[in-house]
Amino acid sequence: MDGARRESEGRFAAYVGSLASVLGHADRTGPLMDYCTGLLMPGERKSVEPIASIVAPARVAAARQSLLHFVGLSAWSDEAMLAKVRELAASAFEAQGGVEAWIVDDTGFHKKGSHSVGVARQYCGRLGKTDNCQIAVTLSIANHHVSLPIAYRLYLPEDWAKDAKRRKKAHVPEDVEFRTKPQIALAQIEAAVNAGVERGVVLTDAGYGCDGAFRAGVTALGLIYAAGVQSTLSVWPPGEEPLPPKPWSGRGRKPSRLRHDDDHRPVSAKELAMGLPAEAWREVEWREGSNQPLSSRFAAARVRPASRDHKLIEPHPVEWLVVEWPEGEAEPTKYWLSTLPEDTPLAALIDVIKLRWRIERDYEELKSELGLAHFEGRGWRGFHHHASLCIAAYGFLILERSAFPPSARWRREKPALSSRSRSSRAADPSGTPRGQLDRDDAQAIDDRPGEIPLPMPMLPNRLKASKLQPALVTQ
Repeated sequence: MDGARRESEGRFAAYVGSLASVLGHADRTGPLMDYCTGLLMPGERKSVEPIASIVAPARVAAARQSLLHFVGLSAWSDEAMLAKVRELAASAFEAQGGVEAWIVDDTGFHKKGSHSVGVARQYCGRLGKTDNCQIAVTLSIANHHVSLPIAYRLYLPEDWAKDAKRRKKAHVPEDVEFRTKPQIALAQIEAAVNAGVERGVVLTDAGYGCDGAFRAGVTALGLIYAAGVQSTLSVWPPGEEPLPPKPWSGRGRKPSRLRHDDDHRPVSAKELAMGLPAEAWREVEWREGSNQPLSSRFAAARVRPASRDHKLIEPHPVEWLVVEWPEGEAEPTKYWLSTLPEDTPLAALIDVIKLRWRIERDYEELKSELGLAHFEGRGWRGFHHHASLCIAAYGFLILERSAFPPSARWRREKPALSSRSRSSRAADPSGTPRGQLDRDDAQAIDDRPGEIPLPMPMLPNRLKASKLQPALVTQ
C-alpha cells in the first residue's frame, strides 16, 4: 500500500507540475497544489477556509490569504488551464477509443442575495424551477466511458450585463457582453474547433437545440449534431418541402422566396409523431442501468425543418427527427433533430443521443465530491478560477481511474456520496429534488450507487495521516 501511495503521490505532483506551466508565475505552484489537494480531500465544504485548514492546519490564516489571492485575484488564464487539463487527460480518452461527442449543457448554483456575479431569478435545471441562482454554460468531450468539461463560462443575464455598478463591483471584464446561452455555447464550440479538439457529435437538450441559429452555426463549423427540440417544432413530413417561389409576372423583382399556402403547410413535430403508424415505433435498449437495461419506444423519420423557411430561397436540408414515446405515456415525451448520416440505424441514433446524459455524472461528482458549488466569492475571476481548478482536480481523477481495467471494482469504506441515506425521496446532494430529475438524469446518478469505478487518489505525504483521507479496499 505504501508503494502504491508513493506512486500516486508522484503522479499527483507531476500532474500539478504540468498544470503549473500555464500559470505564468512560479510562486503560484504552491497554492495550486494546495487548492487541488483540498478539492480532492473529503470534507463538507471545498471553499478557501476549509481547504486552508486541511492543507495547512498550523498556519491557516496565511494559507487562507494565499489561496484567496490565487483564486480571486491572480490573473492566470482559465482557458489555458482547461486546455492543459484536456491535454493531460487525452490518454484516458485514447484508451477508450477517443472522443465520440461534444456535449453542451448548463449547470446551476442556488445563491442567496444579489451581489454574487451573475445571480438572478432564472430557471435552474438542477432545481427544476425558477429561483435565485447562477448558471454556467459548459462544453464537455465524452465517450461511453469517460467525459470531461473543456469550456466553462458564466451566463451573465442581460440586466447584469447592462448594470455598470454591479459589473464594476464583481470585476466583470469590459469585453464581456450579454450573450444568450446558445450564443455562449456556440462560441465555446468554435473555440474547440479552432483549438483542434478531436471532433465528436454535438449533443444538446432542447434549451439549445430549439435555437435554429445555434444548429445552423454548428453545421457551419462542419460538425454533426443531435439536438433536443420542442414538440412544437415545425417540420415538413417525409418527401415534402415548401413550394417554390411564385412565377414571375415579368414586372418588378423576380420572386425568390419559398412559399407555404393553406393547402401546403408544415406540421408540428408532435403532429407528425402522433400520425406515424404503429410499425414505425420500436423498443430500443441503449445501455445497462443499475438494475436492468434502459429502454423505451422510439421512431425516426427524415424531415425538413420548416422554421422561417418562407424567408429563404432554398429549403432546409433533410435530417433526422427522432421521437421517444415511452410505453404507457399518452403522447411522445422527447424530440430530437440530428444531422447524423441518412443510413444511421435507429439503435445507433439512440445510442448517440442518450450519451448526453453521461455528463450528469460529471456534475454530480464535481459538485458533491469536488466542491464545484462551494465557491463563496462574488467576483467574475474567482467564479471561473474555482471552476477551472475543480475541473483540473477531476482531470486527475480521470487519469487515475483510466489506469485500472474496466473490470476493476473499488469502493470506499464509507458511501461515495454521503453518509446520509439516499432513498428515492431523498434530495440529490447537488440540490435537485429527485422527483424533478429527468428520468435519464436520475438514472445517470443511480448508475453509480455506493460503488465507484475507481478510487480517489492517494494524496501528498503531509496528508497521509489525516483522518479525512478515505480508506480504499478492493472487492
